[in-house]
Amino acid sequence: MTPGRTARRFFAILLASATVLMAILVKPLASALFLGGVLAGVLWPLHARLIARVRGRRGLSAAVLVLGVVVVLVGPLVAFSAFIIKEGAEGSRFVSQTVRSQGVTGLIDHLPPSLAKLTHRALEHLPGSDGQALSKTVQGQVTAQTGRAAAAVGATLSATSAFVFQTAMMLIALYFLLIEGDKLVAWLDGLSPLEDGQTRELLAEFKRVSFAVLLSTIITAAVQALAALGGYLVARVPHPIFFAGVTFFTAFIPAVGAGAVCLAAALLLFATGHSYAALFLAAWGLLVVGLVDNLIKPYLIKGGMDMNGAVVFFALIGGLSAFGAVGLLVGPLVVSVFLALLRMYQRDFRPPRAAGPPPVARG
Repeated sequence: MTPGRTARRFFAILLASATVLMAILVKPLASALFLGGVLAGVLWPLHARLIARVRGRRGLSAAVLVLGVVVVLVGPLVAFSAFIIKEGAEGSRFVSQTVRSQGVTGLIDHLPPSLAKLTHRALEHLPGSDGQALSKTVQGQVTAQTGRAAAAVGATLSATSAFVFQTAMMLIALYFLLIEGDKLVAWLDGLSPLEDGQTRELLAEFKRVSFAVLLSTIITAAVQALAALGGYLVARVPHPIFFAGVTFFTAFIPAVGAGAVCLAAALLLFATGHSYAALFLAAWGLLVVGLVDNLIKPYLIKGGMDMNGAVVFFALIGGLSAFGAVGLLVGPLVVSVFLALLRMYQRDFRPPRAAGPPPVARG
């Protein structure tokens, strides 16, 4: 074996080992780095204009954009999450204290009058049970579930801490990519085995699709929030603006969706005795608010990606199934890059077809 071949094999082993270690190192931060890269690509045109306004100070421009992302996207989402966690903990504490001090009857008395009356009648018709026995049973269940509730709160806080950490990593990645993004693109273009300009072409496709997906997601969430607000106003939901804000941010969570907020508000109306308004709001949430996501988002993404609407729809569904929430962005990106590679192959690598024999004239 020649020394040159030995060196190349040893280099290949070292490179493979370093790649595996690098993958292990990046895996916990993969989503944060990916989203930071997506936002950097989307915000790059604005970043270039802002650099000219601040006389070439790239760090100041990047800091302003990162602060804008925090104010516009992250801040309200964190505030709503903290509010929901706080209200859930206070509600659990209220139920526990009321059952322990006043029993089930005291808890029922805090319900709306119509629902409280109905519940009392139902308890009176339970066979072989009285209020005291039922209160003792419920108190025992509340005491038994206290540990589980504490564990649930702890798990929620842990998930919130993980979310805050990933968000911080995304913002840091966004800042440095805005500062050094053009150098990184030039380095990748020079390092890539593709021909000159092809790597930049793929990155441009990545940026274009990212912009289309993010813009369509934000517009779809806004349309769903406005549609839900109309339903809240018609059904006379208390604090309709607050529920519309929750609907907007919930629309970004694929597993929940904006229609879930309408259903929750409908349950609130039903519990307070507004049965017809609850029925209307539930139907409105399922038929109008819920379908907006399936109609508007693929249409908007199709306009920004120059791709068939059916392909966009299946890219969204497949990405969501394979990668979770981030798959709504990864799915269209994968399909778009795949189609770009096929076009690149057809244009730059596919050998020209040999000319066939001339047609034979027939008499």
